[in-house]
This record gives sequence, structure tokens and C-alpha cells, in this order.
Amino acid sequence: MKIHASDRLERLPLCGYHRFLLLIIGLAFFFDNLDLAMMTYLLGSIKTEFGLTTAEAGMLGSASFVGMAIGAVCSGLFADRFGRKPLFQISMIVWGVGSYLCSTATDPLMLGVYRFILGIGMGMELPLAQTLLSEFIPTKKRGKYLALMDGNWPIAFICAGLLSYMVLPSYGWRTMFEIGAVPALFLFVVRRFVPESPRWLESQGRADEASAIVDRIEENVKKRLKLTQLPPVLARTVGSEPASIGLRDLWAGVYRPRILTACALWFFALLGFYGLSTWLGALLQQTGLDVTKSVLYTVYISTGGIPGFLWAAWAVERWGRKPTCIITLIGGALAVMAYGYVAMASLSVPALFASGFLMQFFLFGMWAVLYTYTPELFPTGARASGCGLSSTAGRLGSLIGPTTVGIILPVAGQTGVFGLGAACFVMAALVVYKFGIETRGRSLEEIATQTDDMTTEPALAGSRQQST
Repeated sequence: MKIHASDRLERLPLCGYHRFLLLIIGLAFFFDNLDLAMMTYLLGSIKTEFGLTTAEAGMLGSASFVGMAIGAVCSGLFADRFGRKPLFQISMIVWGVGSYLCSTATDPLMLGVYRFILGIGMGMELPLAQTLLSEFIPTKKRGKYLALMDGNWPIAFICAGLLSYMVLPSYGWRTMFEIGAVPALFLFVVRRFVPESPRWLESQGRADEASAIVDRIEENVKKRLKLTQLPPVLARTVGSEPASIGLRDLWAGVYRPRILTACALWFFALLGFYGLSTWLGALLQQTGLDVTKSVLYTVYISTGGIPGFLWAAWAVERWGRKPTCIITLIGGALAVMAYGYVAMASLSVPALFASGFLMQFFLFGMWAVLYTYTPELFPTGARASGCGLSSTAGRLGSLIGPTTVGIILPVAGQTGVFGLGAACFVMAALVVYKFGIETRGRSLEEIATQTDDMTTEPALAGSRQQST
């Protein structure tokens, strides 16, 4: 039986090499998210400086999401055609340039254009990070590592807030965008230390290149663990993935319900999340807090995301992707309504922090599940395209969210805003409950070649394979 690069990668013991890849890819993911999170803290100041209405500020907040939608779908298609690594580096250049240009904007229209460019780069990078990491990590810890990578999102959210707290009062929002451009230089670290995905190379018929990369990885693992030999390669228990699969194939057969489910999940989840988070600082300012306090309060609330993603990293491996996703979404909906009630009722500051902390616990836990679950649904030849399309659907939701909030706020007040967010999370949970599949405990190749009768536990699925 032919030994595939994926077979060799799957049997590797987890060690410092895998954690090093997580660190490098995770840091790139962190820097991208830092730029993305800034608008939560800067929108109130930008709105004041340019004298924008709430609807105009919402449209400006949505500008980057238009670029992210375009960047996500294009990067997925090109990454499946030309490779993960080169597109990953290009994305970092684009968002670095876009962030710097935002610092030079002299009017809202110019800022919106530059935010669009910044969005293209961010939209390219985010699905590529999850695709690339998923193709290196063995099945038994893949969910945990992907969830931990997404843990950079709440940390980036907090760091963006701390930077805003220190920089915004004295230097203004333009300096924040200048700072956000500097980490794009991290692409040289990615170029030096992150290899191309052997799974992708093999899917393109470049087996020799894939084998050479796996050879180097194996030597690295042996050196780190001080081993003379590695565990034997286990024979694959399922057939190979389709030799050629592209974007068109995602809309046929077993992959069509998967791509529709993923797109609907991302659309509703991100519509609710960004509709709230983009306006979170501005909503606090509307209750009477000044800019500095609203930024600091948002940072305090966001610390709930750290235990949230850590819990999700544990739960996706212990309970499974599907139940964890549903729990985070329903929990997020309830917590959003609780936070909205506390904020509108002007209750005590501890109550505001407690409800906000709980809200961010579930919402950032939701993010961790999204980035774990999505790349597992698609075959190697179209994984980046599938992640890109799902992300694009999410960016459409992200685009609609801030603008919708800007329209709803003057009419329905904060009650309508928080009600919209909660409804979106409930819709996303219903989609996963009805159409989602379970992927825990299965290799990427198993998931790609099995039908979607996958609601049983992995152990039962494994016994069925052995019996056949």
C-alpha cells in the first residue's frame, strides 16, 4: 500500500516542533487580528473627529469587511491553486500596507478605501492560517491546536484595547494604525520557518517535494524527542481523497451540505459578533462614559475571552465540535441579552463587568470552534477554498452587522441592537444542530472520503471501518 505524506504526519508524536508551528502561525494570526480589533476602540473617536452620523460610522466600520469578503474567497482559490505559504505571506504585505495607509487618511471616504485594502489582506490571512495549521497537526490534537491558535483573537482584542488606552488620548487614532502596520514584517519569520503543506503538495501530484518536507519534519521531531526511530506508519483505513477536486466540486455531492452549513454558520455568527463588537466602545460612550473609560471597560470585559477559548480548546476534543459549537452560540445569545439589560439599566459597574465577561467567554469560545471545525469539513484540494468561502459568507455578515446596528440604534435603541445579536447566534446554533456533522477523532482524509452519516461517536465509526 502506498504511504502518503498525511500517513507519515499523522503518526508523529506531538512535540516542540508542532508547538513551534503553532507559535509562528498563531503570531501571524495575532497581528492580523490586532488590526481587526482596533476598530472596536477607534470608531468612537473617528466618528467624533469626522462628525459622522451613526449610520455613516456603521458603514465606515463595515468597509474592511467588504475587503475581507473579497480577500477570503480569492485567497482560498489561489491557495488551492498555488499553495498555502506564498498566499499567506502576500496577505501579510497587503494588510500591513493597508494599515499604514489608514493612518494617512484625511477624510472618511479615503479612510473607507484604505480600510477596504486592509480588509483584503486580513480576509486573505485568516482562513489561510486555519488551513495551514490543520494540515500539519495530527488528528488527536488538531482541534485543540486550532482552538488555541484562535485564542490569539481575544488576546489581540485585549492588546488592541490596551494600546488604544495608552496611545489614543495623546496621539490619536492615526498612530494606532501606524503601529498596526509594523508587524507585517513578521512575514520574514513565516518565510523562514513555515514549510509548504505536504498534504497540499501531494494533492497537486508533487509527491517528491511533499516527501522531502516530511523527511525534514521527521528529523526535527526525532531530534527534539531524542529518538532513534519514529512510530511505524499505519496503513490508511479509508481510500485516498479524490485526485482532483476544486471549487465547483464543493457544490456537489457530500460537500454541498457541508459548504452550505459552514457558510450559514459563519454568516449568522459574524453578523451578530461584529454587529456588537464594532460598536461596543461607542455604545459604552453613549451611556455617558468618556473615551478613555469606554476603552478600558471594553478591555476588562474582553478578558472573558481568554478562559472562553481555553475552555473551547478542551471541549472540542472532549465533547466534540458540534455540541461545543451549539453551547457557545446559545450561551452567547443568552449572555448578550443579559449584558444588554445590565448596560441599558445602568446597573453597577461590577454587574456590567460580570455580564460582559460572560458574554465574551461564550463569543470568543465560539470563534475557537469556528476555526477548529471549518477546515475539517473539506478535502485537501479544496480546503482553502472551503475555508475562504465560509469566511466570505461571514464577512458578508460582518459587513451587514455594523451598518445594521448603525441604522437600528437610533430607532430601536440598545434593546434592538442586543436583540439582533442574540437572534443571529440562535440562528447559527439551529443551523449546526440541524445540518452539522461531527468530525472529532477523524483524520482529514477520513472526513473527506466518508459520507455525512457521521453523528455517531468516533469509536463506533472506527469499529465499523474495522468490520468492513
